[in-house]
Amino acid sequence: MNRPNTVQWQTAEGIVYLKPDDALDSSAPGFLDIIDQTLLPGRLERLKLSDPEEIFHAIKTLAVRGAPAIGCAAALGLAACAQRFHAATRSEFLSRLSGTAEYLESSRPTAVNLAWALNRCCTAVRRSEETDPAILLRRLLNEALEILAEDIDMCSAIGRNGLSLIRNGMGILTHCNAGALATGGCGTALAPIYAAKEAGLNIRVYSDETRPLLQGARLTAWELSYNGIDVTTICDSMAAQVMREGKVDLVIVGADRVAANGDAANKIGTYQLAITAKYHQIPFYVAIPYSTIDRSIPDGSHIPIEQRHESEITTFNGKRISPETIKVYNPAFDVTPAKLITGYITEKGVVSAI
Repeated sequence: MNRPNTVQWQTAEGIVYLKPDDALDSSAPGFLDIIDQTLLPGRLERLKLSDPEEIFHAIKTLAVRGAPAIGCAAALGLAACAQRFHAATRSEFLSRLSGTAEYLESSRPTAVNLAWALNRCCTAVRRSEETDPAILLRRLLNEALEILAEDIDMCSAIGRNGLSLIRNGMGILTHCNAGALATGGCGTALAPIYAAKEAGLNIRVYSDETRPLLQGARLTAWELSYNGIDVTTICDSMAAQVMREGKVDLVIVGADRVAANGDAANKIGTYQLAITAKYHQIPFYVAIPYSTIDRSIPDGSHIPIEQRHESEITTFNGKRISPETIKVYNPAFDVTPAKLITGYITEKGVVSAI
């Protein structure tokens, strides 16, 4: 697949760290390099971040988004911040590391990958018996890069496994963006689509616009068309009609957190899509890495749902589109019950239950 990101060292689809491990020094510290997804598809611009507040803001405002991508960005961003700690002792380094990780984790509550990646990085450093902050920094960066490398491999595995569900001529519906822009590799929900293209299958993709922030229309449609895949964007409210017309053979979505019983939290609108697919007897699959499963949460009712600012609904392209006196309810995610999910496409295979 074509990659919109070309960088001088470590390449990923949406996240890059531009400081090789053998060149760590305080004179030229590294930084987190991401595409600013809030500007797509109109402009393709990058952000180079190294300050905790900048990285927090990028995650909070969806400059970087998608559960795996958030996890990778947080881990690599934490390493970039740590290069600027200038800590003199192990205890000082660990204290600064913990505080920064807690701050970054508070940026968004629903995607489990964020806390998972930060905790993994901090745990790896704490388990090291080294006292030299420079060596601890190297351990941190190596762990962050391992997370990125694992994510890239995970995406490829999900693509290979999901390919078994796709036949030539299929119509596939997806919601939000769970592709290269949302991960370190080729995506989760879009990975089987890319695998199908590489296998020479003729498929067509329907991309829900995904209100209120239009990730499907702005990001998924841009990404797929960029890679030469037949994609048609539809309004969220058109999905049932498109299914009724027989245009959709398969639904594949991603998830930001999956509970122990298989209930899956994904971008708002996914739940109603699953209900509609069930009515029309269309298979509904959730594509996720195992790191997205939160075994500490028994079911979807315990998944925290992020509430976003009302302006995302009341304004469009900077213009007010609703009365100033109205109330607004703006949950960013909903939870699809496991009983509506046909199966899960994971890096370990396609399974019917988690």
